[in-house]
Amino acid sequence: MIRKSILMTLPLLVGAALAIPAAQAQEAATTATDTAAATPQAKKPMRVRRHHAVADSSSTVPTRGMSMAQVESRFGAPVDKLPAAGGDAPRHPTINRWRYAGYTVYFERNRVIHTVLDAAPAAP
Repeated sequence: MIRKSILMTLPLLVGAALAIPAAQAQEAATTATDTAAATPQAKKPMRVRRHHAVADSSSTVPTRGMSMAQVESRFGAPVDKLPAAGGDAPRHPTINRWRYAGYTVYFERNRVIHTVLDAAPAAP
């Protein structure tokens, strides 16, 4: 009999315990919304990775998605075409590497996936 009464009141106790934090959370959310509307939030500064080169549209290096033909027509013939790696299975696509003066271009099948500068500055 005691077990049955405990089991019957347990959901009520748990519900009451959960109701207080939920009400506090609702009040905090309302306060935060009112505060955010009253004061404009400052933008967080972007994190800059100094050890990665960031390419833009006017870049002097090939950008992701360019084809081999586009790279060769825009940047000329590479100094060295390294042997292809992979290609032994559909899950392992062919990876080609072309070396230019100052950077290496990595292709997956025939599209650029990375351009790595040879002399990147050290990470902070």
